[in-house]
Order: sequence, then C-alpha cells, then structure tokens
Amino acid sequence: MTANLLRFFPVLEGREIDVAAGSVAEVLRAVDAIAPGFSDYVLDERGALRRHVNVCVDQRLVIDRQTLSDRVGDNATLHIFQALSGG
Repeated sequence: MTANLLRFFPVLEGREIDVAAGSVAEVLRAVDAIAPGFSDYVLDERGALRRHVNVCVDQRLVIDRQTLSDRVGDNATLHIFQALSGG
C-alpha cells in the first residue's frame, strides 16, 4: 500500500499482512477486519474500486474492478496503489 493510504491506518504500517487466499473482494474484507474503515478508502458505495485506486495481484492489474472477483492465490501479493491527482 502506498504511504498516503497507510497514514490513515497505523495498525497496517510497517507490516506484511497475511490473509487467506480468495477473491480480491475477500482479501479486502479481511484487511478491513484488521483496520476497520479501510475499504471505505479504496471502494465506492457499490463495492467497486474507486476511480483513482489500482490493485495488482502480483504484477497484474485486476480486471474486474466492479465485483473484484479476480483471484488472489496462496503466496500471491496484493498491491494497492492510490493515485494522486491535482495540478
């Protein structure tokens, strides 16, 4: 996760988070259980990825940004990038 996102969730800073394999949606729910409110920063009101958030499973961007059904396998790494915008 990027530092600008982690600053809101000190419980996640400086640690590797291990959760069970599953869909991206399931992994994000597991992170939200560790850091309540986390999913509000990366998901919109319908549960889809926010426009300025990218998620990669290992080196590949997730394809399903709406229902987050892409699989996160055992030993996979989920990367969450919150894009910054502005002028």
